[in-house]
Amino acid sequence: MTTQIWCSAHQFGVRLPATPRGARQARQLVVERLQGWGLPTEDPGLIVAELAANAVTHGRVPGRGFMVVLSLEGGTLRIAVADACRDRVPVLREADVSAEGGRGLAVVEALADRWGVEQEPPPRKAVWAEVDLPTGGTPAGS
Repeated sequence: MTTQIWCSAHQFGVRLPATPRGARQARQLVVERLQGWGLPTEDPGLIVAELAANAVTHGRVPGRGFMVVLSLEGGTLRIAVADACRDRVPVLREADVSAEGGRGLAVVEALADRWGVEQEPPPRKAVWAEVDLPTGGTPAGS
């Protein structure tokens, strides 16, 4: 699967392979886009990293990738990660402190102002998170 990217003044999207490398690329590409827009990158970058890792780990369907979409509207950055496994809906649960994983959604919950899951046309679902931006949260040059 090849990477596909689209971008406008207030929207960015990328389709990536559902592999660990694809998850790393998702974070890198989102951080680059946010820098280009003159927006904060740390928290949104971590949110994308967690959601992309979940899509690759829990939402992977052989031969199908995942998609990351950023959109800016009214001072809010919306991050959505869609995968091809609609029947595996993520649930926030208390993490086992002795486990190596299981904290991804807790990180998203801590960093995002809101988050949730949307069922898209089969077979997809999207996990989204919204971050309220500091005053003037529009891309540079808009």
